[in-house]
Amino acid sequence: MSVLICGSFTYDTVMVLNDKFKFLNASIESSSGDFFYVIPDLRRQFGGCAGNIAYNLKMLGGDPLPMATIGMDFGQYAEWLDSQGISRTCIHPIAHSYTAQNFVTIDMEDNRITAFYAGAMAFSNFNPIAGKTHKVALATISLDNSEAMKVHALQLSEAGVPFLFDPGHAITEFDSNDLLSFVEQTRWVLLNAQQWAYMSKTTNLTAEDVASRVQALIITQGEKGAVIYAEGAKYQIPAAKAQAVNDTSTCGDAFCAGILYGLSKDIDWETTGRIAALMGAIKAEHHGSQTHRFTLEAFKARFKKNFGYALIV
Repeated sequence: MSVLICGSFTYDTVMVLNDKFKFLNASIESSSGDFFYVIPDLRRQFGGCAGNIAYNLKMLGGDPLPMATIGMDFGQYAEWLDSQGISRTCIHPIAHSYTAQNFVTIDMEDNRITAFYAGAMAFSNFNPIAGKTHKVALATISLDNSEAMKVHALQLSEAGVPFLFDPGHAITEFDSNDLLSFVEQTRWVLLNAQQWAYMSKTTNLTAEDVASRVQALIITQGEKGAVIYAEGAKYQIPAAKAQAVNDTSTCGDAFCAGILYGLSKDIDWETTGRIAALMGAIKAEHHGSQTHRFTLEAFKARFKKNFGYALIV
């Protein structure tokens, strides 16, 4: 059975500055507002949470079914998905738009300036769930345009498909009523510490409150690992050791893929959390969103080395 991944596809242009943004230390009033830098390093890469999660889940041996809207420039990305054996049956083209784009400039202190063009992603609420769930065991609502996330959550709930609520930074676009509605509809919630702080403050719910309404609340904690509230228990998941930390962006998508894999295989929460943690660590070792590679055998070997027991799947 497949995992339906509702989210986005993007082209990401990443520029690395061998300096620091000087205007960050200057007042806007005293600056001209015209900042020019020569960029020595530029990368153009495939991204978007639907693509990233699908890529990671496929490497684990899962069957991802990404669902998103894409633009007239998607050809190169489509060829990449085909080469990875990832289905495009739930991807809907928008003929008059470009695929969503991220333009990111990073300085030597890891400060970032990001410009985002939504493009075809702005139309994803017109790509319905209907007709896409007959071979789907579970789904995820990941970062997309906010209206699409609400529409797809309702459609999945009405279709009886259990889903993971994984909003990413889009969580700040939702008010208390929206978030409470997601909690009522979803089966699992995945947030990082900052996103959880926003959700808790906005809804006045504690972690125990949310956990009592869903099957699991998963909160990632960076170098501290993650905590999972599930089955009336609290599981502290240790971080996996990365061989190097080169790019922490989109580690959350790799982590999400690990959670989805564990859910699809009905693996216990302590092991599922560790699978996800190792996925995040492997991603952090590589620049780009979909550049890391591993075999399942190699992944199992690293899992045993990190956590002291064999991964049986």
